[in-house]
Amino acid sequence: MSWRRLFSAAAADTTRQPRVGEVNGKEYHFVTRDQMQQEIDAGQFIEHAEFSGNMYGTSKAAVQAVQARNQICILDIDLQGVKNIKKTDLNPIYISVQVPSIEVLEKRLRDRQTESEESLLKRLNAARIDMELSNEPGLFDLIIINNDLEKAYSELKEILAEEIQKIQESKKS
Repeated sequence: MSWRRLFSAAAADTTRQPRVGEVNGKEYHFVTRDQMQQEIDAGQFIEHAEFSGNMYGTSKAAVQAVQARNQICILDIDLQGVKNIKKTDLNPIYISVQVPSIEVLEKRLRDRQTESEESLLKRLNAARIDMELSNEPGLFDLIIINNDLEKAYSELKEILAEEIQKIQESKKS
């Protein structure tokens, strides 16, 4: 099974500035705050949230672009986004991929060298809260702890393969 042909992430919109090496339309659609707010007000987003002074969100158009390629759409969203999508008529699989600990996250963020100290502390605080809240019953179908990338990826592929099998079987009946 060619995983890259089956799945695609919908590029989210954000009002933050691109980091070195990021390409508009690949990692994110980089937009102005006014533009994003107008599109949110017009109902063009399935979810959106504000984090560290920047807006992030997944537009309906981004999801439709993935679906038009006949692929399964993967969203990389925070807990605000999860809760927003739970209010829609969408019926996704909710999988949380988490770091083993806040200390590991801090090391990974520091090693990337993409955050100011202030930004890093905000991210760590938000992650602490998210990790605690992610244990809320019914919020996620599966939580994968990413302390080994290959093992985490294998777990993700296994659950997705099971879901694809269920969909294929339901289409046959």
